[in-house]
Amino acid sequence: MWNKLFKINIIAALLFGTLYEAQMFRNKNRMDNLEGFDDQKFSYGFFLAGNNFDYKLILDGSAFKNDPAFGMDGNKSLVQSKATYSFGAGLIGKFRLSENFDLRVEPGLQFVERELYFDTQSNDQYAAGTPANPPFIPVALTEADKVRRIKSTYVDIPILLEVHGDRWYNSRPYAAAGVNYLLNLQSNTNSQDDNQQGIFRSTSSNFAWSAELGIQFYFSRFKLTPGFRGTFMVNNELVRDNAETPPYWADALSGIKTRALMFVLKFE
Repeated sequence: MWNKLFKINIIAALLFGTLYEAQMFRNKNRMDNLEGFDDQKFSYGFFLAGNNFDYKLILDGSAFKNDPAFGMDGNKSLVQSKATYSFGAGLIGKFRLSENFDLRVEPGLQFVERELYFDTQSNDQYAAGTPANPPFIPVALTEADKVRRIKSTYVDIPILLEVHGDRWYNSRPYAAAGVNYLLNLQSNTNSQDDNQQGIFRSTSSNFAWSAELGIQFYFSRFKLTPGFRGTFMVNNELVRDNAETPPYWADALSGIKTRALMFVLKFE
């Protein structure tokens, strides 16, 4: 479903560009659309986004000095992350700083579902305990035990500094970068249950940085901006399992960090 939505957003942007190409670029008698629009001190709009969210996994034990690293079996990674397509939407607030610089705040909601696969039955070899880890009772993992489908709803609040070139006919390129605060409304961070009960826990408050590239198109009544944004979490989102839980799940991870590629359509 999300894959189709992502493709629809891209097709929509291409159609907009094709339908107005003659008006914007080929007409010798064309007029500049929305003259003075970018001279406003404040302006606003909204955006739609097709997203691809994934986890960057840290398995080698370096983040917590785990010995052994329960997510590795020799050089083999025992945990895999599966990316999924999702969608988001939000609002745009722009503050004009100068001729070529704007400050943007673009709060939105990102609806995400990801999958982690834990092929960690081999950790039974450490059931007697190690100098750094207590003994545990092995459990025969079913397929359901190995798969964790993780739903997240992020309140994403990016603050972006945008730099753009001069208008060329009715378009102009831009680049932006900044920082994000992301509140995960489905983090389960305060849950008493953990992966032994099928509950994967992560942090609720998170920080990230973002970078974006795109082109702004000016039409007679609105400005359309298709762009690509990368967002990368800087903090470790992992919440450890309870002490009595065998090391098949959270203990097999030293850290997880969200990374996302977004195709955004902005309307102002």
